[in-house]
Amino acid sequence: MKSDPTFLRALLAFVLLSLVFLVIERLVGRGRVQPVIRRGWWTDVVYWFVTILVTKPLVRLLLILPAGLLVFAQIVPLETFQLGEYRGYGPLSRQPLWLQTIQIYLVVDLIGYWSHRLFHTGKWWPFHAVHHSSEDLDWLGSLRVHPVNDLVNKLVQVTPVLLLGYNPIVTLTTAPVLTFYAIFLHANVNWDFGPLRSVIATPVFHRWHHSRDRAAWDKNFAGLLPLWDIIFGTYYMPRGRWPENFGIHEPMPAGYLGQLWQPFTALRRDDKKVDPQ
Repeated sequence: MKSDPTFLRALLAFVLLSLVFLVIERLVGRGRVQPVIRRGWWTDVVYWFVTILVTKPLVRLLLILPAGLLVFAQIVPLETFQLGEYRGYGPLSRQPLWLQTIQIYLVVDLIGYWSHRLFHTGKWWPFHAVHHSSEDLDWLGSLRVHPVNDLVNKLVQVTPVLLLGYNPIVTLTTAPVLTFYAIFLHANVNWDFGPLRSVIATPVFHRWHHSRDRAAWDKNFAGLLPLWDIIFGTYYMPRGRWPENFGIHEPMPAGYLGQLWQPFTALRRDDKKVDPQ
């Protein structure tokens, strides 16, 4: 009986990243003191494998929707997709690949900023609260994302870029880069990159976003460029202080299945974000 290659790749990636961040968090960064197998560690391991084995294939399946829109609108022939020859359309796709790459990162990051803000409001919050429920935040906590949150984020970020006509190969290659950077932003280190603290997102920048401190609520939504938070008034990077108090004020089950169901329970009760003040 042959082993599932996808599972083996997921396992290998988990082991490699565990070793990389063991060095970063324990030996180099020396961040907040917490056990390696900290609270919620096993739950986050489940998220790691479910995200790779289940959610990621669903995202790829949902990308049929923007492709279908291009065919329906008679912008791109169906045969082009069937033959695997689609390389974008229109003037944006004819730009040099390096220029497309820069534009795609800017567009995706801006859309990601606003979709992230959306998930901090109303009926979207219970799904995003799952991600914020980590109290011992580290690199693995980045994978604690409810499937609804994950699917919506990916779809709303990638769909507009594909519909604009950018080369899909360039578009899809941004995913692993941004995914790894998101993992890095959750790392248990107090790094703010000094003079670049307002230029590019850092672990301190994002870990403030996860803080339970009221002053840090609904701040630092950007995944790559703090510029968006500066422009739209959600930037928070106090000097001389580090984020330490993580988690949410609402109740959240400890296990994966409980967290999977919790947002639907909260919606039925019409729960709102809890303000301890």
